[in-house]
Amino acid sequence: MSTSLVAASDQSVSTRLYRSVWRWHFYAGIVVVPFLIVMALTGVVMLYGNSIETFLGAKHDVAPGGARASLAEQSAAAVSAVPGGVLKLVVDPASPDRATVFIVDADGTNLVVSVDPHGPRVLDTVVKDDTWFYWASNIHGTLLIGTIGDRIVEIVAGLGVILVLTGLYMWWPRNGRTFVRALLPNLRARGRAVWKELHVSFGFYMSVVLLFFLISGLAWTGIWGERIMQAWSTFPAEKWDNVPLSDKSHASMNHGAMKEVPWALEQTPMPASGSVAGATGLADGTPVTLETVAAFARSIGFDGQFRINVPQGDDGVFTVSADSMDGDTSNATGDRTVHIDRYTGRILADVGFSDYSLPGKAMAIGIALHQGNLGPLNTALNLLFCVFILFMCVSGVVMWWKRRPTGRVGAPLYPRNFRVPAAILAIAAAVCAAFPLTGLGVALFAIIDFLLPKRMKEAGAAKEL
Repeated sequence: MSTSLVAASDQSVSTRLYRSVWRWHFYAGIVVVPFLIVMALTGVVMLYGNSIETFLGAKHDVAPGGARASLAEQSAAAVSAVPGGVLKLVVDPASPDRATVFIVDADGTNLVVSVDPHGPRVLDTVVKDDTWFYWASNIHGTLLIGTIGDRIVEIVAGLGVILVLTGLYMWWPRNGRTFVRALLPNLRARGRAVWKELHVSFGFYMSVVLLFFLISGLAWTGIWGERIMQAWSTFPAEKWDNVPLSDKSHASMNHGAMKEVPWALEQTPMPASGSVAGATGLADGTPVTLETVAAFARSIGFDGQFRINVPQGDDGVFTVSADSMDGDTSNATGDRTVHIDRYTGRILADVGFSDYSLPGKAMAIGIALHQGNLGPLNTALNLLFCVFILFMCVSGVVMWWKRRPTGRVGAPLYPRNFRVPAAILAIAAAVCAAFPLTGLGVALFAIIDFLLPKRMKEAGAAKEL
């Protein structure tokens, strides 16, 4: 406990604005800290899932040489391992010493089937929803409660932005404190003071990274992300001249709750097979099969790992894709998606990173960074960031615990007869307009705060430091 009683003016203790910012930093922290802990812990599991394992489960090594079965034979083996199964996706591995991976639908349940091309032989079959990455990703995005969880995550992420901005204001050197002192923690301090030194200094260094993670995460949410940012920034299908369009969007190629389609394409309508439209693709007379599509993909520049979504329905298309978001490549600007007519083999669309809008390009890079997909250094730095976030949460709780008065919550108090500055109202209104769901959360806290009696929220002669 470090509470001091000082008979002094508000100005000698803190500025009036500082106290209000501090109180709202506290409010945001109450909500955000538990969720940040969950996000950091699931983030660690996801880093494990896309480095030690893969997005689709464990890695399976095979002999690199020897006679190899065709993709058609391998897919037949995969489907036969799942009674009543329907093939949906093939992941052609990055190197010949890795198993080919298939996603097979079994009455609405997606199973990941790993096949050794020698034989072929099924090595492993797991429910996609049961992989480490999928489990952590589902918690990370929806808290396992679907749309409601998505909305909660969106509110919390917006409040996280408020937490960072108010924290940066409080960090700003004042009252004789220099920038050097603000940047370097005083490790000679003791008790609550050393926790504060570490929290303030590390908080500054983590602020930009945390803002990046919050904004890139918000771009996946259902309101601010899907209905505002993504709807304005999605790739326009009108660029595909005279190509028939399906009533399905690219999001139909996502399997379950996990996002697998590039952000810039999710809401774009899919092209449809069954016309003479499109550019020259497979050679005339070549049957359009899984094997010929894979060979054609390699001939037009797909090297390393890539995916083939097989046609679903009469007007479905073969879709060949590779992107860093799915771990196919560590090149964040190397996204490419090619749609091929299942009947004629003609290319209906060929979309790359350069075709995305500016927000789409930012998200292609941002999501890859967010997930740690740009190589071992990216993974290591993200792991370190998760550890620092856990420390920030713990240090914030410890500071509150040591500061709180006995028998009280210990929320920072406004100065006596406090009136909200117009600048704060303007900033709050701007944040609420930018993040509508977060605005509802801020409004709720503001109403509760307004209804509290003055004795519970305004400092008197006794000042709490």
